[in-house]
Amino acid sequence: MKQDLQQIQAPIASEMADFEKKFRSFMQSKVKLLDHITQYIVRRKGKQMRPMFVFLSSGLSGGITEASYRGAALIELLHTATLVHDDVVDDANYRRGFFSINALWKNKIAVLVGDYLLSRGLLLSVENDDFDLLKIVSNAVREMSEGELLQISKARTLNITEEVYYTIIRQKTASLISSCCAVGAATANATAETIEKMRLFGEKVGMAFQIKDDLFDYGEDVVGKPVGIDIKEKKMTLPLIYALNQSSWVERKKIIYKIRNGSENKKIVTEVIDFVKASGGLEYSQKIMNDFYQEALAILADFPESPYKSSLSSLVTYTIARKK
Repeated sequence: MKQDLQQIQAPIASEMADFEKKFRSFMQSKVKLLDHITQYIVRRKGKQMRPMFVFLSSGLSGGITEASYRGAALIELLHTATLVHDDVVDDANYRRGFFSINALWKNKIAVLVGDYLLSRGLLLSVENDDFDLLKIVSNAVREMSEGELLQISKARTLNITEEVYYTIIRQKTASLISSCCAVGAATANATAETIEKMRLFGEKVGMAFQIKDDLFDYGEDVVGKPVGIDIKEKKMTLPLIYALNQSSWVERKKIIYKIRNGSENKKIVTEVIDFVKASGGLEYSQKIMNDFYQEALAILADFPESPYKSSLSSLVTYTIARKK
């Protein structure tokens, strides 16, 4: 049964409260404008699932330490920097219902704020000799950039196999969650074997999480996300890839032509959605999502029972049972 995030957070509630204070202090600067913007960023934070993955993984792997807070902050700082830069690249005026930094303060300031957050994260690690954490998180940022560029290049040709799709989502989404879990284990002074096990656990969760997101594009259990956005943006996701693989060469060519030339047209987006539904693309994607979900739980099963393990298990369930 899906639990709400407050229940899931229970074993790390005090750590999450402390983290919020520490994170604010890590972001502080001597420039008034910068402080004003970073306070705005902190105020509009989302569900804070990334720090939750770090602290729960730390607790599971040996215990939460002072380094766990720095690891969680490093991930938040670097990830927030990439989001601020993404909004500039995408010319996006909103993020999670709030105005984006570039919408309020223009592109130049947004880019500089992203650079500042990046440098704060790097300095936080260097000043504390957290080079192992820096390596894990920098790797994730590199993977995210590669995944995004791979997806952009494939959107131009609309030629993508299931295998390439998995590479894209592993790099774009799963790498970040896997870095949270690996950092959590590393800050608990766990063995290399445990760190790798937690990294793999996070990767499986991230894969399931992204496929769930892709299903929202087809109106599956969706709340708040407009349907058909991925199709409009010519993003080839698993439901569509599967549907195209099941169709005849002629039908495939026809659908790809429609996406390439008419993805802005509501009628064509509806036709593509109906085509995917009729081809069993949603059922297939749900099955693959559940496979990743079960693989994640199987990795957790190796660990002894604890409140951290129960909450991690519930958090994994939450990621695929969510409605938005």
